[in-house]
Amino acid sequence: MSAVDIDTVEMNVPQRWSPTLGTRMGRSWRRLGWINRVALISLVGVTLLAVFGPMFAGYDPIKRAGAAFQPPGSDGFLLGTDESGRDMLSRMLFGLRSTWLSTVTLILITAVFGAILGTIAGTVGGWVDTALMAFTDLMMALPGPLLAIAIVAAMGRSLTNTLIAIGIVWWPWYARIVRNEVKAIATRPHLEAARLAGAGTWRLGLRHLLPGAVAPLVSTATLDVGTLVVTLTALSFLGLGAPPPSPELGTVIAAGTPYLLEYWWLPIVPGLAVTMLALVANLTGDAVTTMIGEER
Repeated sequence: MSAVDIDTVEMNVPQRWSPTLGTRMGRSWRRLGWINRVALISLVGVTLLAVFGPMFAGYDPIKRAGAAFQPPGSDGFLLGTDESGRDMLSRMLFGLRSTWLSTVTLILITAVFGAILGTIAGTVGGWVDTALMAFTDLMMALPGPLLAIAIVAAMGRSLTNTLIAIGIVWWPWYARIVRNEVKAIATRPHLEAARLAGAGTWRLGLRHLLPGAVAPLVSTATLDVGTLVVTLTALSFLGLGAPPPSPELGTVIAAGTPYLLEYWWLPIVPGLAVTMLALVANLTGDAVTTMIGEER
C-alpha cells in the first residue's frame, strides 16, 4: 500500500486522546463524588503551596529565629520554634516543597523510564522482550526498601542520592504494566491492519501501542504518589535523606521525636503535613483512576 493508504488505516484507528478529551473529562468530573472533587482541588492547592509557599516564609528555615521551644502561636511564631529556635512554619513550607516536588519529579522520571522499556519489550518481542522482562522481574523480586537503603548507604546521605536509590527500585512496576498492556493491544485487529498497510515496528509502537498504555500507566502513577511520599519521609527519618539542619519533613520529624512528650508540636506538625500529603495523593489517585476508567 501507499503512504496514503497507511495514513487512512491509522486515521480509522480509535485514538485514546482525541480532540474531545476536554469534553469527556468534563463529563467524568461531573460524575465524581464530592470527596474526589475536593481531593483534586486540594492537590492543586498543595502543589501551589509547595511551589510558592517558601516565598512567604517569614524566616530562614535553617537559622535561629527566636527562643527555643516556643509553643505555637507565641511571639509571632504560628507553629512555634524547634529545639534550636528555628521557625517551624518556615521549615514546614520548605520541607513541603522538598518532599512534594521530589515525589512528583521521581514519579515522572520512573514512569517515563518504565514506559520506554515496557514499550520496547512489548513492541519488539522475542529475545529483547525476554531479556528486559527477566531483568525487570529480578528487580521486582529484590526487597525494594532494603536495596534503597543499601544504595544510599553506599553513595552517601543526601536527598539526591535518596531519590536515585528509590528510582532504581521503583521503575520495574511501570515497565511491567506497560509491557503487558502493549502485548494485549498488539493482538487487536486494527494493529494487524496497520501492519498489513506497511507500518514499521517503531511506528506501531509510538502511534498505536504506547498511547493505549498511557491510561493504566497514569492510573498507577497517581496511586503511587502517596506511597512515595511516605517512603521518602521514612528514609529521611532513618537518616538517609538530607542531613540536618535541612528542613526536609522526615529529618524534621526525626529531630523532634525525642521531645514528643514535652514539646509535642516538633514531631506532630511535620507528621501531620506528611499525613496530609499522603491522604490528598491517595484520594486524588482514586479520582484519576475513576475518571480514566470511565473514559476507557
